[in-house]
Formats: sequence, structure tokens, C-alpha cells
Amino acid sequence: MKKLVVLAVFALSFTNSTLLPAQNFNVSPVEYILDSSSLENAVIYEVNIRQYSPEGSFNAFTKDIPKLKNLGVKVIWMMPIFPISQTKRKATGGDNSKFASEMPAAEQHKYLGSYYAVSDFKKVNPEFGSLEEFRNLVKTAHENGMYVILDWVPNHTGWDHVWIKQHPDYYTQNEKGEIIDPINPETGKTWGWTDVADLNYDNQNLRKEMTDDMKYWLQKEGVDGFRCDVAGNVPLDFWQQAIPELRKEKNIFMLAEAWEPELLKDNLFDMAYAWDGHHISNKIAQGKENVATWDKYMIEKNNKYEANDILMNFVDNHDENSWNGTIQSRLGAAEEALTALTYVMPGMPLVYSGNEYGLKHSLKFFEKDLIPKTKGKDWALRSKLGELKNSNIALHGGKNPASYNRISTKDDTKILAFEREKDGKKVIYIANLSNETIETKIQLQGDFTDYMSGNKIQFRSDAPIGLKAWQYLILTN
Repeated sequence: MKKLVVLAVFALSFTNSTLLPAQNFNVSPVEYILDSSSLENAVIYEVNIRQYSPEGSFNAFTKDIPKLKNLGVKVIWMMPIFPISQTKRKATGGDNSKFASEMPAAEQHKYLGSYYAVSDFKKVNPEFGSLEEFRNLVKTAHENGMYVILDWVPNHTGWDHVWIKQHPDYYTQNEKGEIIDPINPETGKTWGWTDVADLNYDNQNLRKEMTDDMKYWLQKEGVDGFRCDVAGNVPLDFWQQAIPELRKEKNIFMLAEAWEPELLKDNLFDMAYAWDGHHISNKIAQGKENVATWDKYMIEKNNKYEANDILMNFVDNHDENSWNGTIQSRLGAAEEALTALTYVMPGMPLVYSGNEYGLKHSLKFFEKDLIPKTKGKDWALRSKLGELKNSNIALHGGKNPASYNRISTKDDTKILAFEREKDGKKVIYIANLSNETIETKIQLQGDFTDYMSGNKIQFRSDAPIGLKAWQYLILTN
């Protein structure tokens, strides 16, 4: 939320998975032990419960969890499931943002507010269903071999949160003693997130209570970790206090909405956002950068992060989709090549709700909206890529990743070619990341299978190869 810095497609058919029952009340959380080795080949799925189905409910999503196995999903990241504050509830965004209370009375009911304006960290949003229904969702995910992490909002709360009245000292206050909304540390001015109140981590009691609230979900509800909103704007020493305490409860998976390498050190967060890679990909698609910039990024990434640090690779997420445009508007004809890149490069690929169905509009953030639900080329693409990610150790991208080696080409500013390798297994990615057809030579020798088409391809380093604009190949040995 705070970190807003700002395909030839293959027709495949798949059988539907058998669906589990949507309702199973009075369930207890299934004890599920997180094994870090299973994260080596995982795909992470961000679910927007409100927009995922017409019902916008836990139960509607639970029915579809078995289908996610076809996408290679092993981690489900749930956008905030907590009750949303009524006070200062947002109705629109941007420079002309308004509160729901400022809209015509007859329309106020449709403005549901931001998921990130939390009024209680230990309850579920009744808009989505009951706590028992959430427990059934977690149980179903575990039965299907998936971990569930909650989107946690440690930087601020909504204006209805009980702490506002009971513990005003938990919040940042101005010289008049008034609680304020969050401040951008780079500018010293408000972010414009006027629907939330900024928390003050100088208060040690706040730190303890925040940690205890997180422990509740691990101890009582069986979740497997957290995606922590704007983690880089919460003091590092809070994470140094809190995360070891959380890890005493069980094995957990921690994702930081941040890029800072220090958040990954000393067994703090397991994964951070590949923000730089995402923005460079957008610029390459738009002709503002080229492959040379990508190569520089990969070198800098290796110097900046430790070998066992995981980065989340993405072409879309809830912020990008709602505020910065759709995949299609940002990537255009480069969409498939760059989507494939997120699966085969080091790290873990992200699927945002609707990507698997070809989401082509920006979802409303404060109101009810819907994703498409018809399987087509996007489902086929992500299923195929997810299967490769799950099954080929050359794409391991966790704590024990496969190697990444750049392959030289005649046109290194337009042709990206690299090899991933582990224990003799290899996956090679070759792509023309430009809008023109190119004949090039690639320093590659041998016989390979083009994974996406199944065709056999022979490479000779002295033989030219032609690649159409944005064409890519994924080769296996």
C-alpha cells in the first residue's frame, strides 16, 4: 500500500478438479507444518475476497481452492480479512478523494472502504463471512497442500479501532496532541491516506499488543504467516523483536511489502517484493528501457541480497491493478513474454485474483466489483507455467535456489537469454524483448525441447535464429 514507487498463446485443455464442500462448520484449524523446502517451487496467489466472486465471501473462494493446484499455487495470500472502519471510510481515491459520509445518502451503502483501514485485528469482516467459514477456508487450503498467509497492516489502523479511544498513546500525534494519518518519510508530508491513523512504534506497549494480535492467528486460527503491509516503514527493530517471537509459535512464512535487504537478514522476512524488476519490466515493454537495464538489475540484485533471500516476481498485484493500470495497459504485446519471465527467473511468481482469467479492467478498490471467471488462454498459460515451476528443480527459487547464468547473444540489448540449473537439470529462457523481428546468434549448443509447444529445437552457436517481436522460448533438457 505505502510502497507505490510508482503472448503467442497456447491453447490447452484441462479437466476441472473435484470441488470440496463449501460449508463445513464447527471446524478446528488443521495443524499444518510449513516446510521451507516446499517453497522452492511455489507459486503464490493473492486473493481479493471481495472481488473474487459475486458473493464476495470466504465460502465462494473456498470452493475454488482445489482449482488453484492447477496453477501451481502453494501459498495463498489473503488481502486483509478484518473489519473495516466506518469512520472516515473512503469512497474514492486519488487527488479528489472523498469519504463515504460525503457522498449522497442514498449511495453511501455501496462504499465499502479500504481493506487496509482495520478496526479490529482479531475479528473477520462480516462482509466476507464468519470466523467459522474462515477456519473452513484455512482447513481446505491445508488439505490441498497450500499455506495461508494473512495480509497484516502494522503501520496504521482505521479510525474506529479500539486503540484510538483506549490507547491514544499508540498513535503518532501532532504538536496539538491530535492523532494524524501516516506521513511519507521521504517528504515529511501526508500520503493522503486520510482513512487511517498512524501508529507510533516508540510505544513499547503497542509493540507487544501488535505482536500478540499476530500470535492469535498463528495459535488459534492455524494461519501460516503474514504478508506485512508497508513493512519498510515500520521500524526494523520492531521486526527484530516480533518475528523471532512469532517463529517460536510455529514455522511461518513472512512476506514483506518492501524491497529493503535488511528486512530479510537474520531470519526475519523470508521474501520481499521485486519492485525494481517489476518497474524495469514495465519500462522495457513500453520501450523506455532495454535488456541491458535488466542485466544491470540482475547484477545489482545479486550484490544487494543474500543467496537465500527470496524475491516475489510479479506483473500485477492489487495496487498495480487498481491504481497503475491493467497488465495489458502496462505491458501490451510484451505481456506473455514478461509473465513467463516471472516464473523462470529466480524467486517466486505471483498470481493476482483474476490474472488467471484474463482480468482486463482495474478493480474498484472501495466498492464491490468482479473478476472474470471463464477459463481461457490466460488459465492455460499460467497452468502450464505453474506446472513447470512445480516440477523442474532448475526453477527452484527459495532458500536453496537454482543458479542463474546469462547466455551471450549477438543482440544483448534486445535479446534476453539465461540458463537456470540445479543438479544437472536445466531450463533456458530466450526472449526478444523488443517490438521488432530480430535475427541473432545465441551462444548455445545442443538439442532441447521447447516446453510451451513440445517441439524439438536444435541450437548451434554459429547458426542464426530469428525471433519475432516479444517472442520467447522456454527450453528444457
